[in-house]
Amino acid sequence: MKNLSRLLLAFVLFLGYNYADAQDNNNPWQITIGVNAVDFFPTGENAPLGGTFEDFFNVGDHWNVLPSLSTVSVSKYIGDGFSFGAAASLNKIENFGDSSVDDLSYYGIDGTIKYNFLEDTTVDPYLGVGGGYTWVDEIGAGTLNGTAGVNFWFNDNIGFTVQTSYKHAFEDYLNTHFQHTAGVSIKFGGTDTDGDGIYDKDDACPEVAGLEAFNGCPDTDGDGIEDSKDDCPNEAGLAELNGCPDADGDGVADNKDNCPTVAGLKALAGCPDADGDGVIDGDDKCPNTAGPAANGGCPWPDTDGDSVLDKDDKCPDVKGTVANNGCPEVTEEVQKTLNEYAKTILFDTGRSSIKEESEAVLADIIKIINEYPTAKFTVEGHTDSVGSEKLNQGLSESRASSVKDYLTSNGVDQFRLSSKGYGESNPIATNKTRAGRTQNRRVEINLAK
Repeated sequence: MKNLSRLLLAFVLFLGYNYADAQDNNNPWQITIGVNAVDFFPTGENAPLGGTFEDFFNVGDHWNVLPSLSTVSVSKYIGDGFSFGAAASLNKIENFGDSSVDDLSYYGIDGTIKYNFLEDTTVDPYLGVGGGYTWVDEIGAGTLNGTAGVNFWFNDNIGFTVQTSYKHAFEDYLNTHFQHTAGVSIKFGGTDTDGDGIYDKDDACPEVAGLEAFNGCPDTDGDGIEDSKDDCPNEAGLAELNGCPDADGDGVADNKDNCPTVAGLKALAGCPDADGDGVIDGDDKCPNTAGPAANGGCPWPDTDGDSVLDKDDKCPDVKGTVANNGCPEVTEEVQKTLNEYAKTILFDTGRSSIKEESEAVLADIIKIINEYPTAKFTVEGHTDSVGSEKLNQGLSESRASSVKDYLTSNGVDQFRLSSKGYGESNPIATNKTRAGRTQNRRVEINLAK
């Protein structure tokens, strides 16, 4: 019997060695180590003792049990609930039906195809069919086996198995009988490439060690968000920010926060805006006074205080009107004053040259015109009716041009002035009297429309 025990151990080691590298599903291998009981009641047609299942549980009278390790089986899951296995067993026969015998040796090797009805359950029943070879007192024969059993799993790897096999012998000299087994079962063989305790079959990240909570995927920064869903996998952060930190607590993740150490606004990428003008304080030249971005966050100045901002004021240093883009407007009174001055400009008789005594009044005219830097004026020349019309037209034009040239030569922008002669066509008094002709010989400076 000692030799048979050694043979049984060698068989187990052989199976384990040969099946150790055949691992492609979670725990595809199952090994069961336990005891077996052999029941030769009924003993068959030659010695009928009763029905096949009669006295099935008569342990004391019929069952032969060796009180030591007496059976080992190894099986491989092949898919869809099916598995294939092999078993080796030994025993000592003292009860042969209702008869007693003198310690006959019993050992057998069997192969079985099993079908498990349930998968991934604590109670795991199965049926099997197979065959083997059994020796009783060194006389052996082949058998056809039918098997029923159930596994009770304590966890993913350890369980307890009970099984009953009906062995039908092909030779008359070996009696048909039952063999019952009970033992501890161990499932093993699953592949865990990254060593995180989660088999590759169920590991969403089989090459990288991870956590069971994330199906084997890692959470490097330990913030409870797996790396694949963590925008900042190496820095612990907040779930609402996809795993990124927010040092200043402004609701903007640090990796998107242009001012990560100072609380700010989401609309300004996490930067503050103390005056609420839409320009971040770091770029705001006037951080405590609201102003447009175009002026660096400062309000536009109005240097002359005319309610027209300098950026829109064509005369930023001179108070004007909004209607005239910040420039002063030429009023009727100013226009009247200009013409009163212009009428006093004196020329040499019959010529366009200006007399020296007119320089003072021309200076006053220049001063008035320059007070309205955006206004344009027309210098108009007029004559009386003495002389030919052609001569008077030419004289009016040359005198108007002469005044224009004087003004532009003494500080008036030439683009603001034009000149025109009207000859004797626009009298303001009668040409029949000396006083009337004197009034008609004149220069006017009028606002260009």
